[in-house]
Amino acid sequence: MEPSPQFARIHTYYLSLVPGLTREGWDLCMNRFRVRTLKKGEFLQKQGVVSNHVSFLNYGLLRMYHLVDGREKVSEFFKEGDYAADYRSFLMREPANTYVQALEDTEVVDLSFDDLQEIYKRIPEANYIGRLIAEELFKDICRRTTMQATVSIDDQYAAIVRDKPWLVQRVPQYMIASYLGVTPEALSRIKSRAGKRSRKIPLRPVPAAVSEIAVAAKP
Repeated sequence: MEPSPQFARIHTYYLSLVPGLTREGWDLCMNRFRVRTLKKGEFLQKQGVVSNHVSFLNYGLLRMYHLVDGREKVSEFFKEGDYAADYRSFLMREPANTYVQALEDTEVVDLSFDDLQEIYKRIPEANYIGRLIAEELFKDICRRTTMQATVSIDDQYAAIVRDKPWLVQRVPQYMIASYLGVTPEALSRIKSRAGKRSRKIPLRPVPAAVSEIAVAAKP
């Protein structure tokens, strides 16, 4: 069975992890996938509810946050091509302590906890895919934890601009501030300093040989 348009992205993603994924394995997964759409502002996951699905984003944007003294603290963002879930809740079968909310109209491919366990039992490749996804998630957590502990806020923001330009383009500034653990006013100062640093970087002089070539090439 060929992947439908709704499953084309996740099919490509699985093949990138396991190029030898069998037709049987893919068909079993596809038959258990469920597509869900969320309007901007709707929740994929709410605090206090056990997370019963892992969700692959076909398109859209999600944020994960929790409440600290009644204030929202953003812990992660997910875009198309990412998996999103409260994994602690999903794996431990305990109520989630986070919210996952759509920041844009979003479409996800859900796989339930029970269906995932069945796939693990029947398809050997699925265990490998699950391990690779879990390893990537673990590496992301380690990178973020290390950065928070060892890198200045200015450099953390610079890393976002460098490595996740989509986040700066698509996410409100106050949410980025929450993600960094600063106030919106502090983020404005960070951005101002970043702009000043970039303006101070001198232009690299054009080598003489290149200048001569350019002159010679003029009609």
